[in-house]
Amino acid sequence: MRSVFRSLLTPRWLLLHVLFIAATVTTGFLAVWQWDRAHEAGGSFQNLGYALQWPLFGAFTIFLWIRVARMDLSREREESAQEAEVDASAGQAVAQPEVRRKRPLVPPPAPRVDADDDPELAEYNKYLAELNEADRRAS
Repeated sequence: MRSVFRSLLTPRWLLLHVLFIAATVTTGFLAVWQWDRAHEAGGSFQNLGYALQWPLFGAFTIFLWIRVARMDLSREREESAQEAEVDASAGQAVAQPEVRRKRPLVPPPAPRVDADDDPELAEYNKYLAELNEADRRAS
């Protein structure tokens, strides 16, 4: 478990931590700047809107930081669990579980449309089929 959290202390993650902290602090400074600007003589409601928007951007930055860290930690846990399975089987290959998609990569074909059902759509489908056939012959 400790090694999983140590992955958040790698040079890559240290750079990401610095980047996320800098982004969050920057959004805070921008919010304060826009708030002050809104209260100056030349300020407007637009500045006030930005002053209220920047903290939302900062909150999103923190949310993204946590989300990316959790994704990386879960990936590390899965990899360490797979390594443990291989070690437990004394070097024998363990069958990996099949990953199933919730939906197919390619949707099923649409049902055929007859000229009686929708003549305009049937004509368009015929045109597309001719284009497809011409493209096949050209290549």
